[in-house]
Amino acid sequence: MNEKTVFGTQEWAKYNENCISGCTHDCKYCYAKSIAIRMKRKTPDNWNIENIKNNKLAKSFRKRSGTFMFPTAHDITPNHLDECLSFLENILRPGNEVLVVSKPHLECISKICDLLPQYKHHILFRFTIGSTDSAVIKFWEPGAPDFDERLAALKYAFDMGYKTSVSCEPMLDENIDELIFKVSPYVTDSIWLGKMNYPGARLALNGTNDDATLSTMNELMSIQSDGWIMKLYSRYKDNRQIKWKESIKKAVGLEIPMEKGLDV
Repeated sequence: MNEKTVFGTQEWAKYNENCISGCTHDCKYCYAKSIAIRMKRKTPDNWNIENIKNNKLAKSFRKRSGTFMFPTAHDITPNHLDECLSFLENILRPGNEVLVVSKPHLECISKICDLLPQYKHHILFRFTIGSTDSAVIKFWEPGAPDFDERLAALKYAFDMGYKTSVSCEPMLDENIDELIFKVSPYVTDSIWLGKMNYPGARLALNGTNDDATLSTMNELMSIQSDGWIMKLYSRYKDNRQIKWKESIKKAVGLEIPMEKGLDV
């Protein structure tokens, strides 16, 4: 048997699905953008142009053991909401469990909730909210919704009886206590905390390594030192709602899960 470290989307789901290439949110630190650029499928200049993968829209699914995560390399935006809805329903129809991950537009989440109530118990929403400060969000995630809209989307899904969770990865500032306080009443599952991963390399690949961004990134990394992370962990280590991503586990010395597989 061999083993590999479980990190990233592997901590959340067994299967990854996408139906779009590119994303109008155009987040500066985006891992999907950096991969697409490295693989020469996109450039820093055209990543924000969303292209539907028509072959994916016709894909049929069967019931599988384990959770599907959708999307993982783009987001659900108003530009292609109908296509994303159709694709999501295709995954759900056989009875699959789906983790819907988004920097949520209220328009999109409300429509999903309103049109797919029959799949309510098979959907877990996980909304990325890295800060309560909309100016901070705008700096790092220029095309994505502000904090108030994301919180409204979280409340909407919660009030409609859907399972809800929050990803605060990456944490975009030091005000994480405030964020947890504001979102926790509307979370039925978990709140995941994590640092920005490989920021220097990703900013360089994404073409967002201008002086202002690099300075802000360095300041953020300085604030979120191992000592700061230890204090954050100490405050919430007994809170069952809080989950820790690999970047936090490394800093505080927690065991990182391993996935076992067959040697080939």
